[in-house]
Amino acid sequence: MTDLRRMVLSSFKKLHRTRMKVFSGDERALTAARVKINEEYSKNKHVDNEEAIKAMIKFGEDVERELRTQIIQAREIRPGVYEAKITDETVKLNNIPFNDKAVPDEGIKGGRLCCKDQAQNK
Repeated sequence: MTDLRRMVLSSFKKLHRTRMKVFSGDERALTAARVKINEEYSKNKHVDNEEAIKAMIKFGEDVERELRTQIIQAREIRPGVYEAKITDETVKLNNIPFNDKAVPDEGIKGGRLCCKDQAQNK
């Protein structure tokens, strides 16, 4: 087995493992992701240009990282109350607290600083 083929299979398996972890308990999402992954790899199995294959492997790795770090599943546990499944790998960004003084008052030219401006000035 060539190294390139091994890399393709590794990428394929890693995407499926990540799919199983990210969408566990959600059969609809698991099935849709499985179909899409298999469809994309099947669609490109005829490609024989080494650079193109490497680019697709890189894309697959990027997709896997996005799934692992950006997807948050939420389910309704009772009406109006949701439970989010956030993992250690989920990217968590710093929130800027809402500042009602950052909203420009009507009639004041130029307004006040936006919360983004305040964060940049820190």
